[in-house]
Amino acid sequence: MHPNPAYRGGDRALQETLIDQIGMGMVFMQTPDGPRVAHTPLLSTGDGAVQFHLARGNALSRYLAGENALIVVNGPDAYVSARWYEDRNTVPTWNFVALELEGPIRKMAAEGTLAMLETLSQRHEGRVEGGRPWTMDELTDERKRRLMSGIAGFEMEVRAWRDTVKLSQDDSASDRTRVAKGLEANGSVAVAELMRTLVPDQ
Repeated sequence: MHPNPAYRGGDRALQETLIDQIGMGMVFMQTPDGPRVAHTPLLSTGDGAVQFHLARGNALSRYLAGENALIVVNGPDAYVSARWYEDRNTVPTWNFVALELEGPIRKMAAEGTLAMLETLSQRHEGRVEGGRPWTMDELTDERKRRLMSGIAGFEMEVRAWRDTVKLSQDDSASDRTRVAKGLEANGSVAVAELMRTLVPDQ
């Protein structure tokens, strides 16, 4: 994560929100076959653990259980043009929000994996506009059996939460206002909104 302590929020509520709202992360681990990464939906249990599932054929699936791994959640990001600063004797930069989670991994039982999938689908179906929400009850027993036989569920006991919230905190309030307006005008609405809500005096 970024070494500047000004960008480390340490706000657990924000960290949980990133996991919930972004919903997708990358799991990294050094394996006997070399470094590997897997992209997967994430579910925070709310008590210090994060659950996810992978295809059994994924390059990480056979190595994760009992090992330490790293999960990265990438939030909104955007290029910041130096033209938006009052003093142009500066350089462009990048504003972003990201979260690293580190800890040991255990393999979940089939019942826990199914419960995780049901919770994930219920949560995200609730955010889809229009129509009747889909549920796993619509799967036939055979389709569900084949689904479950092809995946493995895992849970990380998160022992390190490291976030980076780099939103021009080290700039003046007037420069932050100009940057937020510039980002918004160029389509980076999410980063501009985070600058206004997460950075004081915006």
